[in-house]
Amino acid sequence: MPPDHSAAAVLFDLDGVLVDSTALIERVWRQWAIECGIDAGALMPTIHGPPAREVIAETAPHLDPDAEAHRLDSWEMAHAAELLAMPGALDCIALARRHRWAIVTSGLRDLAMGRLDAIGLLVPDVFITADDITRGKPDPEPYLLAAARLGVSAGRCVVVEDAPAGVSAAKSAGMTAIGVATTHAPEALAEADLVVGSMGAVREELERLLG
Repeated sequence: MPPDHSAAAVLFDLDGVLVDSTALIERVWRQWAIECGIDAGALMPTIHGPPAREVIAETAPHLDPDAEAHRLDSWEMAHAAELLAMPGALDCIALARRHRWAIVTSGLRDLAMGRLDAIGLLVPDVFITADDITRGKPDPEPYLLAAARLGVSAGRCVVVEDAPAGVSAAKSAGMTAIGVATTHAPEALAEADLVVGSMGAVREELERLLG
């Protein structure tokens, strides 16, 4: 990890980091896989991190990825009331607000805004969604766009991610990555600079980095 007080901004992923949505996401994707005749067991390891349209294009190239992504989102939005903030996530946001911060998610904007509303979190000034980018995680584009909009160099950004694709995106962008093992085993996040088990542990590390 970088030395103390070197970070200037915190970039948070959304699902599995700020919002406890894993069960809902996996339930919806399993339903979609069954309807489309796709092996749900093989699909599950691919759904966390990249934009849904990219997963669909890879898994079911005969389908319209944008239309199917919107269909998945509509199913998730119908159950938004089930969502809760990840334990410790709102404390991390309160700390990040003293500095510059952003949310960088692979979800489409309407779905992501519904996630924030469900946990009572206002949309930040810099809010990168799948609508803003052409290449999703693990490509670095989403995180580089967030840094540019914040006016912070990539090397002074700390990313909090739960998915291997997101960690790869952060590292490819030249950023420090904290992996939080909420949806994947710690070893799957080994590319991160640090892997912790909870958002409470993330807060402790952010306090060290941000001062």
